[in-house]
Amino acid sequence: MKLAIGCDHGGFDLKTELVAYLKEQGHEVKDFGCYDKSSIDYPDYAIPVGEAVARGEFDRGIVICTTGIGVSISANKVRGVRCALVADEYSARMTREHNDTNVIAFGANVTTVVRAKGMLDIWLEVPYSHGERHQRRIDKISAYENTH
Repeated sequence: MKLAIGCDHGGFDLKTELVAYLKEQGHEVKDFGCYDKSSIDYPDYAIPVGEAVARGEFDRGIVICTTGIGVSISANKVRGVRCALVADEYSARMTREHNDTNVIAFGANVTTVVRAKGMLDIWLEVPYSHGERHQRRIDKISAYENTH
């Protein structure tokens, strides 16, 4: 799978671990930064990841900050992005099955590297269910997004 990943300074260590892990798994990964622990602004990295996914250049995106909150808000401002902040395996599964998310957010101070890898595995492997009720809800979100 072709993946985009980005973080702020608070997510740098977790991002570094996940990039190496994803490449070991055979995924093509583009790192949108940041590239060290110097203080930066999370929208400067989460929004470009979201834009690249929304343009179809990448299959999915991953964004990381200290809590995951700022990057998920930022990524969700991009038309065509459905980003979910997850902190457990159940949410990682359901966000794919029911919401067909294309970007996932992690909080580096909320999860461990081991748990983030497990949630990422689930999120990358679980397909969207294409259930009528789920599609109806996604269509409503898209309709709103496209008119505002």
